[in-house]
Amino acid sequence: MPILNVNDKNAFYTDEGTGEPILILNGIMMSVKSWEPFMNSLAAGNRIIRLDFFDQGQSERLDGESYTLDIQVDLIEALLDQLGLDVVNIVGISYGGEVALLYASKFPNKVRRLILFNTSAYTSPWLKEIGWQWNAIGKNRDGKVYYRATIPVIYSPSFYEKKLDWMKKRESYLIPIFSNPEFLDQMERLTDSAESYDVREDLDKITCPTLIIAADEDYLTPIANQKYLQEKIRHAELVILPGVGHASMYERPLLFVTMVIGFVNAADATYSI
Repeated sequence: MPILNVNDKNAFYTDEGTGEPILILNGIMMSVKSWEPFMNSLAAGNRIIRLDFFDQGQSERLDGESYTLDIQVDLIEALLDQLGLDVVNIVGISYGGEVALLYASKFPNKVRRLILFNTSAYTSPWLKEIGWQWNAIGKNRDGKVYYRATIPVIYSPSFYEKKLDWMKKRESYLIPIFSNPEFLDQMERLTDSAESYDVREDLDKITCPTLIIAADEDYLTPIANQKYLQEKIRHAELVILPGVGHASMYERPLLFVTMVIGFVNAADATYSI
């Protein structure tokens, strides 16, 4: 089992395939296992590296600790050093996109191409209130209530209704996890770690070609967030997915893998047209 040790704390990662190295960064409730449905396509011609942030999946729990997203940025730097990678492509969604932005602004020469799904430049007052609500509900230790407060809102209403059987299977799978006090404590720490997140003043430091994906039914990080990123990041392109919510990779899986593979593997980033 691949383990990375950073300051006496262990983190779990996977490293599969050969070709262009692509580091995939989890959303806040995700783990490396969340990307399994896409691995057959992603790893067909690329080296796919997945990482559980601290307090996620199989990485170490930081019980009783308070931290910011910077700890996850340092984790990425240590991982790339361990793997001997000087440059990498990074794909991040939501929380993972925020960490990706921080990393790309701090180490611009180490990111070849950057792909951001449903990501914002800072934790807005709106999002802070949502995080506060999640944490307050989590303290009740009721997995079903926590599920209903956090999961339906990340999908578009049309997807939720169309895929109701799938959503019910997700509910039966997730409620036992959400009923675990240790998981809820992890979620509280992860949510708190993003409260002070703000990379707006450093977006101009990002120099790599960047693809930003927005979803027009994303109620956690609305389109305005991605439009702001596109305006402030040099060499950035914006794609808006219609009828899609915050969990865009699950709602449009073929588009997700197509955009990742296409953007990373395009031989040229600029064209004389």
